Order: sequence, then C-alpha cells, then structure tokens
Amino acid sequence: MSKAHRGKGIRDQFARGRGECPVCKKNNIKVVYEQEAEGQKFKICKTCKAAIKNNKKSLPVVAVAKEEAPES
Repeated sequence: MSKAHRGKGIRDQFARGRGECPVCKKNNIKVVYEQEAEGQKFKICKTCKAAIKNNKKSLPVVAVAKEEAPES
C-alpha cells in the first residue's frame, strides 16, 4: 500500500497537508487528495474524494470573474 498521504510524504507540504476541505468545510483535516473540475484543481479530504467517486457529493463550482476588454 502506498504511503504518499501519510507521515513523511506530507511533511514538506504547507501545514503538513492540513487545512479546510472546500466540499465538507471541515477544518484542520488532511486535504491532500487532488480533484479536478472545470479546469480547476481542488485539494479535498479522503471522505469527500470517496463520496465524489461514488456520486454522493460534487465539487463546488467557483465562478471566475472575466475581465472585460477596455473599450478604445
């Protein structure tokens, strides 16, 4: 079994891989699993990754404000 998301593998990441999950909003949990949606990459927790895989949850859609070209 791979140990990339435990101990030594996450020591070099910011806050040792801990933070707030954008899906379930839990705080101070490991958010080391990358998920991509609409060209954006999110780091999510293990339980949300499994829920997304089984179509129980979906990733939040972040609206990107498009800059209008200046009129000249």
